[in-house]
Amino acid sequence: MFPRSGIINFGWLLFVVLQTPADAHKVETAQDVGATVHIEPNDHPRAGESHLTWFALVGKGGQTISLSQCNCKLAVRATDQKGSLPLLEPRLKAISAEGYQGIPAADIMFPQAGGYELELSGSPQAGANFKPFELSYEITVAPGTATKPNTSPVTQLTPSQRSQAQSKLPAIAVSTFVGLGLILAVCRQRTKHR
Repeated sequence: MFPRSGIINFGWLLFVVLQTPADAHKVETAQDVGATVHIEPNDHPRAGESHLTWFALVGKGGQTISLSQCNCKLAVRATDQKGSLPLLEPRLKAISAEGYQGIPAADIMFPQAGGYELELSGSPQAGANFKPFELSYEITVAPGTATKPNTSPVTQLTPSQRSQAQSKLPAIAVSTFVGLGLILAVCRQRTKHR
């Protein structure tokens, strides 16, 4: 029927497709801060692929907290390794998304399919008015597209080598046509003398 790996991949696909809308845009709160996490595209991350992950960080009254106002850090752990050292600590950058300006975001590449915990922590920069916080989000990462290593014996050319080879192509083409023309001329001469 299905090979074992096909069943596993089909199971992951079915799980991702059947996730309820409540799983998208997860919201967490701590102290006087709340944030919604979004993982591009459509909150369905895949292993081995880079995903822009952003946090719509807000304080009391719905006031946006920008990355410039927050000494924020992001840690990524496997769900089964809570409390251990992070697998990843992606660098945060400020982006604008869905009407939020300057919010924290990071490009994350999850190493394999499975459960992960995203932990966003922060404290106020000078002039910002919110309490230090720690927010935690559990997400599920689906299998990604497998990439095969280049096992070809062909040597890759550097840009300068490629440029030199391309500049020689017209000379090679002319030489080939001249050579073929000479061969045809010799063949015609031989057939006339026979």
